[in-house]
This record gives sequence, C-alpha cells and structure tokens, in this order.
Amino acid sequence: MQANQQTIKNIYTFSGKGLHTGGYVTMRLIPAPENHGIIFRRTDIEGQPTIEASVDNVKFTDRGTVLEASGTKISTVEHVMSALYALGADNVLIEIDGDEVPILDGSTAPFAEPIASDGLVEQSAAKRVFVVKEKIHYKDEATGSEITIFPDDTFSADVMIDFNSKVLGTQFARYTKDTDYTKEIAPCRTFVFMHDLEMLFKNNLIKGGDIDNAIVIAEKPLSNDEIVNLNKIFGSEQIKSVEQGYVNIDEPRFSNECARHKLADLLGDLALSGVKIIGKVSAVKPGHKINTKVAAMIKSAEKENSKLPDIPRYNPDDVPVIDIAGIKNLLPHRPPFLMVDRIIELGHDRVVGIKTIGINEGFFIGHFPDEPVMPGVLIIEAMAQVGGILVLSDLDEPEKYSTYFAKIDNAKFKRKVVPGDVLTIVLTLTAPLRRSIVAMRGEVYVGNALACEADMVAQVIKNKE
Repeated sequence: MQANQQTIKNIYTFSGKGLHTGGYVTMRLIPAPENHGIIFRRTDIEGQPTIEASVDNVKFTDRGTVLEASGTKISTVEHVMSALYALGADNVLIEIDGDEVPILDGSTAPFAEPIASDGLVEQSAAKRVFVVKEKIHYKDEATGSEITIFPDDTFSADVMIDFNSKVLGTQFARYTKDTDYTKEIAPCRTFVFMHDLEMLFKNNLIKGGDIDNAIVIAEKPLSNDEIVNLNKIFGSEQIKSVEQGYVNIDEPRFSNECARHKLADLLGDLALSGVKIIGKVSAVKPGHKINTKVAAMIKSAEKENSKLPDIPRYNPDDVPVIDIAGIKNLLPHRPPFLMVDRIIELGHDRVVGIKTIGINEGFFIGHFPDEPVMPGVLIIEAMAQVGGILVLSDLDEPEKYSTYFAKIDNAKFKRKVVPGDVLTIVLTLTAPLRRSIVAMRGEVYVGNALACEADMVAQVIKNKE
C-alpha cells in the first residue's frame, strides 16, 4: 500500500542553549507543502539562507552532525531529525536564529512529544521509499563500528554499544514497527564520559553542557580536582563527591538508556538519506560518522533504483493470484506447451506471470544439447499466454474463447534464458479489446535484467461448440 507524505499539524517553538556553542537560540518547526522535505532556515543571517537536511550537506560528524551549504552551518541536527523521522514527518520548515539546534534536556522527547500528541497531516504526494533489496554493509576498520542493512518487509533497527565501560557494559536496543518511539526511545538522553569532558572543553565544545542536559559517567571515583573542574565546566556547585558510576543522576531512565539514545541518533542521521527505509538495520557501535556514511550509501542506492523499471518482485511464499489449476481453466494449452506456472498480479490493464525454467524442459534436448538455451519464439509464446490470461479473465465465459496472434512488432532479445532462470512476464494493455482485437506490450525479466520485449496484437475468437 502506498504511503503518502505527511507534515506537522501546528507550529512548534523551542528555545534553549546549543550543546557545543552554548549560544541561546529559538527554533520553530513550521508545516511545509508536499515535496518540500526538511529544510533549515537561518533567520539570524541576512537573506535567511536555507540548508536542506540532506546527507549531501554533512560537513562534520565529530560529537554531532553538522550541515553546511553555501557557507552557512547548522549543528547538532540529529535529535530533531530523529523525532521527525520516527514520527513520519516528511515536510517541515525549521526556522532557527542561531547555528545550533537547542539541546534542551539532551533527549529527543521535547521535540517528539508535542508532535506525537497533535498528530500529523497527510498530504497527496507519495513518500520517497527505499526498499532494501540487496544487503548494504559498511565497516570502519579503525573503530570497529559497522552497520549492515538487510532486506525485510518493514523497517527495524538493532543497536549494540560497547565503550569498554564497567559502568555501561555492553548494551543493546531495538526499534520495530511496534516500538512507541515517544515513550521508549525519545526520553533517552545524550551521555558523556568523565575522561572525555576536559578534552571536549579544551576543544571549545560543550559550552552549553550542564548537569541537566547530559548524563555524565565516571569509570572511577572522582578526585577533588576533578570535581572542581566538573563544577567549573557545568557552572555549578551541585556535584560534591562521586564514586564510580553516574555523576549527575541517581538512575538511568532505562537500564539501556545509552544504547537507546544511540539508536535515536542513528535514526536522525539515517533520516538525512531523504527516504523512508524498508529494511532491517543492524548497527554495532554506531556514531555520527558511520551513520551518515551509510545514509549516503542509501541515498546513492535509491537514486540508482529509481532508474530501474518497475519490475514486480516475485516472492514464492506469497499465495498466487491464479495457480496452475486456475491457469488451465483459462487457457487451452497443456504441458509441455503451457508456458506459465502462476499469476502473481492481475488487473484490468496489467498482468504478471511467472515461469520457472527447469533443465527438464523438452526443448533443451535439441536447443542445444551442450549449451541449453530457451528458444526466443517460446519466450514470445510465454508472453502471449500470459497476455491471453489478461484478456480472457475479463470475459464472462473465458473457457469459451481463445486468443490468437495477429501481429508481433519490435521484438528484441536482450539476454539468454537458461535453466534455473525464473521469468517475470509482464503484459500491459496498450489498446483495449475492440471488435475482438487487443494490443499489448510484453516484457520478460530475469531478476533486474530485461530478457525480451515485444509489442503484440491478438485476436479473441470464440471456440467452436
């Protein structure tokens, strides 16, 4: 079933500090028309330049995802992108009067909760969907991080994190179609290790960090000097003494809160691919660098797929629209001259049939003994039989009629058909049945490859009593 694009129902305003810049900003999420996408607009710059939320515009991925276009930047976009992607919002204008999305409480909940509460507005245009048909894999040999995306019927994501931490251990998190993002993923906050804080601070980062917008983790008891420095970084005197564990919280919101937050980040970065993904994502030690690398691979694969014809996909587990018994009721042909095994799609103007080519087909005995190849004329015959089913299925008493070739034009053979091939045979009406004459366009595919095509005209004649 086609999914349509959606936008948010209302305008939402958020104000707060940027995590790394420390600048106070106000950001507004505004409904946008279909095919607009997610676009940031810098209202603090003359001319109000815009930046598309696209992986093509990713500039930096160190401690956050930074977009840049024509010299204009917007930083730490992953949290708001995660919320919009998980909730299904495709078209949103984000106005912001600074260069970094506010961190708020360090989670995606402040963005997700009001949008989820109000619901979304469905639009007319179809979503851009990328159906994973072949495994996508990327591994960062330097860090051991890797992401694999497998074909599947729905979207899901598994995340494993391992920081060699005695406090966190190895954590797992999972997102499926049954996950309540707003309640189970969105509340999970960003986190940082105590041994990274001073390095971040010296590199002019986390200027907006405080004890209320990030979880701080200590792998060992803090010395007095470390506590002084921590309070200096956070501009607070609230931290007195800390043993190994969580510095500024009593307990995490979930036992695997950190893995869940990494999953939220992953969704936000994959959203930059610009498509709804249908596939199973497996991420080991993900981070913004590898996340956006895979998002770029998805966008590239989707672009290549869009160039391919709309080839029906045959799943042998699906119940056929017409099985072999039904085909024999419609066609007079019988083995060894019955050239279609099942019908997987049947409409008023298109039909899709399947023919599995086995080595025991009789014609392989002489065509050719040492190099078996299906004769082109029989591929055409398979098309004609599938086209006959399209025509006859619309008649009141199809068993009383037969179809006969009247004309074949523009027949082209693109590749050999050999034992083991599965033919996907697509016939589309190019002119409706009039005065017993019907015109069709036929195409035969083996996988993604076009094997044969032809234009055919047939005559429908009533059988003799």
